Amino acid sequence: MAWPFISSMNPARDVLALSTTEADIKSVPVGGAVTLVWRGKPVFVRHRTAAEIESAVNVDLAELRDPQPDSARHKAGKAEWLVVIGVCTHLGCVPLGQKPTDPRGDFGGWFCPCHGSHYDTAGRIRKGPAPANLALPTYAFTTDTQLKIG
Repeated sequence: MAWPFISSMNPARDVLALSTTEADIKSVPVGGAVTLVWRGKPVFVRHRTAAEIESAVNVDLAELRDPQPDSARHKAGKAEWLVVIGVCTHLGCVPLGQKPTDPRGDFGGWFCPCHGSHYDTAGRIRKGPAPANLALPTYAFTTDTQLKIG
């Protein structure tokens, strides 16, 4: 008799559906990107090139406003995949850089034209008013090409 009452306190199915997003990213070419939606926010998934990875690894951390090595910005063994929340940490705008024709700023990552924040290929703030790197969502690879966010 108590079970229906207790069960009614669980989150609704539509709320649970918003808590995770899954995507097959095998069709994203090297150098390409896709934007997913998770909890109402854009999530940028970029299939980084070897040059983008090398550029991100070779940054002097002392130059960074919010220092994080590239290795802390992706899953171990998956350096080619960068997954970040696509919201500028300055005032919440959505930076450009997902489309091949978008400006990517001075560091090849993302550029927020609203106030001029530039992010590098690891989503780290490099120039402009943003105080922090693009946030990292909780995510996991359930297979080599299946991504689960949340």
